[in-house]
Parts: sequence; structure tokens; C-alpha cells
Amino acid sequence: MRIHLLIYTVLIGYLGVVVYPMIWLLYTSLKTDRDIFLEPFTLPAWDNLQWVNFSEAWTKGFFGEYFLNSALVTTSTVALSLLFAAMAAYALSRFRFAGARPLFYYFLAGLMIPLQLAIVPLFFQMRDIGLLNSRLGLLMVYIAFGMPFAVFILAGFFKSLPSGLHESALMDGAGELRAFWSIMLPLARPGLITVGIFSFLSTWNEFFMAFMFLSGEGSQSLRTLPLGLANITIVSQYRSDWGMAFAGLVLMMLPTMVVYALLQRHLTKGITVGALKG
Repeated sequence: MRIHLLIYTVLIGYLGVVVYPMIWLLYTSLKTDRDIFLEPFTLPAWDNLQWVNFSEAWTKGFFGEYFLNSALVTTSTVALSLLFAAMAAYALSRFRFAGARPLFYYFLAGLMIPLQLAIVPLFFQMRDIGLLNSRLGLLMVYIAFGMPFAVFILAGFFKSLPSGLHESALMDGAGELRAFWSIMLPLARPGLITVGIFSFLSTWNEFFMAFMFLSGEGSQSLRTLPLGLANITIVSQYRSDWGMAFAGLVLMMLPTMVVYALLQRHLTKGITVGALKG
């Protein structure tokens, strides 16, 4: 009984550590700059809630433009990553051909390459082919770095599917492409959702690569939310507007919370199956 009480106490404490920063961020976004600095941990007065911080972040801080850029890049990254990774994982897991295993390990090797190690040669390569300061260049980089994890998880899912379904589809006259799209791919939906969640979260919140590839002249209109939030703290006459910055953080955090809340039940199953079967 005491052990259970200790476990529950630790879990409740951990819950508080995780949840409180989000609550603090929410009510801080409704304060003035003066209250943020003088009374950082107190709740704002109900008659002085600064809802204007959100409207200013959206318009004055160009948050709406940054939001649309992030939505476009993230949606494209998730869709194309799932498409390419599903096809690669299906071929590597269901077919026997020379080099299949080394090719699978080649994808896994991408998980071991630190981003900081690849960023310098990648920067010069993107510059030489004219893809710096463009959505296409950033999209290609996101897809390339997301493929290893996606192939690893999806290969495990395709391996776990009964081979009889694939054989039945072929016997009924379906080709390999039709069997993949109509039979095998829908059955791997939990894996696709798992990969999609991780791809969404990593792309939506990514700063470093976006900073490297979208910081040149003329790229202001292409910047994503993390880059935009870095600029929101500096507004008219270079005065830091922290209320606007916190409001921007809340608006940026909401989509990730909604996506995770709606699809989190698929995460455990997806990671477990992918890890055990990969």
C-alpha cells in the first residue's frame, strides 16, 4: 500500500512538472509586459486580461503569415514522407532481392548521423543547386531526415501483416501496385498515423534547419513559425513585446496539442510493433 502511495505521489508530481509550464505559458500570454516581469508567477487580474496580445501576434507580428507557411511545409512534409517511406518500407519488408537487407541498414544509418555533422556540407550543396531560401529546399531536407525513422517503423508494420492477404490479392488478379494501395497500405494505418504524428511534431517545431535555409535576403515571406516567433519578440522600434511573444507561443503550441490528443492512442501500438518487427 505504501509503495502504491509513493508511486502515485511521484506520478502526480511528475504530472505537475509537465503540465504547469503549459498553464504558466497560457496565463502569462494574457499579461502586460509590466506584469510579466514584476509578477511572473501570479495569475492575471480577470478585469485586465490582455486578449489583444493574440490579435497583435497574428497581425502585427505577422503570425498569420508564418502560420500558413508552417502549415504548408508541415503538411507537404508529412504527406510526402508517408508516401515515400511507405513504398520503400513495403519493398524492403515484403520482397526478397539482392541488397534488400543492406539497403534497409542504409536507411537506419541515417538515424545515427547528427544533424550538426551534416548541416555544413548540406548548406553548400543546397546553395550550389539554387535551393536556398525556398520552400522546396527546406521540404527536401525535412523529408530526407525523416525517412530513416519512417522506414524503420513502417517496415515493422508491413512485416507484421499476414502474407496471405497479399497472396490472395494477387490470386484475384490484382497487380503488386493495386495490392499495395488497396490492401496492404490501409492495413498499416496505425503505423502511418504513428509516423505522421512524429513527422508533424518534428517539422512544426523545427527551428535549426529552417534558420539555416530560410535566413537569406528575400526569405522573410517564407519563414516558418519558429523563425517568426524569434522575430515576434522584436517589434516596432526594436522594443521587446513579451506579451505578444507568449501569445505566439500559445498559438504555436495549440495545433501540436490537438494532434497529439486526437491521435496519441496510436503511438504506443505503432512504436511497439515497429520496434519489435523491424
